[in-house]
Amino acid sequence: MGLQQKGMHGTWTSRWTFIMAATGSAVGLGNMWKFPYVAGSNGGGAFVLAYIACILLIGVPVMMAEVAIGRRGRQSPINSMRDIVAESDAHSAWRSIGWLGVVAGMLIISFYAVIAGWALDYIFAMASGELRGATGDLAAGVFGNLLADPTRLVFWQSLFLMLCVGVVVGGVKKGLGVAVEILMPLLFIMLLILLGFSFFRGNFQAGWDFLFTFDFAALTGRGVLEAMGQAFFTLSIGMGAIMAYGAYMPQNANIGKTILTVAFFDSMTAIISGLIIFSIVFATPGVEPSAGPGLMFISLPVAFGNMPGGLLIGSVFFVLVTIAAWSSAISLLEPAVAWLIEAKNMNRIQANSLIAGGTWVLGLGSVFSFNIWADSTVAGFTFFDFLDFLTSNVMLPLSGLLIALFVGYVMKDEFVDDEMQGTSPWVMQCWRAMLRYVAPVAIAAVFVMGIYDKFFA
Repeated sequence: MGLQQKGMHGTWTSRWTFIMAATGSAVGLGNMWKFPYVAGSNGGGAFVLAYIACILLIGVPVMMAEVAIGRRGRQSPINSMRDIVAESDAHSAWRSIGWLGVVAGMLIISFYAVIAGWALDYIFAMASGELRGATGDLAAGVFGNLLADPTRLVFWQSLFLMLCVGVVVGGVKKGLGVAVEILMPLLFIMLLILLGFSFFRGNFQAGWDFLFTFDFAALTGRGVLEAMGQAFFTLSIGMGAIMAYGAYMPQNANIGKTILTVAFFDSMTAIISGLIIFSIVFATPGVEPSAGPGLMFISLPVAFGNMPGGLLIGSVFFVLVTIAAWSSAISLLEPAVAWLIEAKNMNRIQANSLIAGGTWVLGLGSVFSFNIWADSTVAGFTFFDFLDFLTSNVMLPLSGLLIALFVGYVMKDEFVDDEMQGTSPWVMQCWRAMLRYVAPVAIAAVFVMGIYDKFFA
């Protein structure tokens, strides 16, 4: 029990604060456009079933393991792994899990802030009436003009990072805790308002059919692998964020029940977002449910711009997207900030300034990838594409795989049992089986698929 009293950052005020914080970390931009489109393209309801199965069999077990490490260590991911590796008499190479997560989180937030800046810009683009009656060409032109203007992108990137620093600098209780207790209820209220709008003003039946028609013939083996990847990445596993948040989790909170609750809220957010987006898109003739940025920043603005009350609701939608991005981004700053406080004796203002400043400079590479460096590629990668590929396809799967193997095989059972107190023996057996045998194979398959698709497909 020696490590459990070392925490210097405080704890969440309650189990529900942790649930909101972890849900905020998990709910992000991927929930808003990637999940809906991937589901609709892979058998709709069949994919949703596969996704939920993967959440339960892969995502939840690994997330539980990451939280267990964090709560055991009660420090930043780097120092938690250092101490738990030592007390487990394990090889020092396992410490790399902490470093890998923290570095991945910093790389992700560097380009995540740029994308979140697009959403900030679109709040005002919708509210100003610029997209009223928009055609596909007009919406594409508005988005293209945004990407072509580095000064504008840097402004929004900087503003978004300042919003994140404003939260993280307040610490666990006064900053992160207060923020998630406000942001997450607000997010869910806005989500329900948008769902109501899509039901009454959108083509709700078409959106429902797109997501929930059970076409098992369309769900290929690759679709199942995509479901695995989506389940894994949507829970923010391997980024250091969940481990850091686990360090602040009350000792009496049941990890299994808590993580199942987080997974439920995260999955429901993705599904409801899909219903909202496609009900609105299908209500406008000629608008295609395209993938990636084209769905959120071209197709949806056309739909909003041609619906009664659509501009107001469109502004609300992009506020929702910004909140989702904000709640995720603060969780990515916290691990590195916590480590600087512990290792370098910095205060929160100093640590936040250093980390946010570094990610801001790195983020300039992503900003320029869309304009002045757009033609500069290495092995087919722009700077933005390289960071996205490195983190999503290499660092996060590797981090998740190592977490599963460490807790499943290396961390002493007595320490794992300390953190999993209150869990029934049969649940523990199932969890260990998933962690040791199912999750590593599934994560490795997703890892190989990502590499193959990029370089060999």
